[in-house]
Amino acid sequence: MLEIIALIYLSRKMGELAERKGQKKGLWKLYTVLAWFGAEILGIVLSIILFKTDEMLALLPLGYGFAVGSFFLLKSVLVKKPDAVQATFEFERQH
Repeated sequence: MLEIIALIYLSRKMGELAERKGQKKGLWKLYTVLAWFGAEILGIVLSIILFKTDEMLALLPLGYGFAVGSFFLLKSVLVKKPDAVQATFEFERQH
C-alpha cells in the first residue's frame, strides 16, 4: 500500500517536472511506473540469485532500493533536458 502511494506521489512530481521541461507529462509518468516496477523485479531477481533464498521479506529491500534508484536515474535524465521556452510579449523583448 505504501509503495502505491509513493509511486503516485513520485509520478506526479515527474509529470510536473516534465511539464516544466516542455515534455509530455503522461509519457514521463508512464516511464516512471514502468521503470519502478522493472527495477523492482530486477532487484528481487538479483537478490534471489545473490542470497539464494525465496523469503520475500529478505528480497524486498534490494527490490525497493532498485526501484527508488530507477526513479532518481529517470529524474536525472529529465532534469538534464532544457526548459521549455516561455512565450513572452513583444514589448518585453524590446530594450
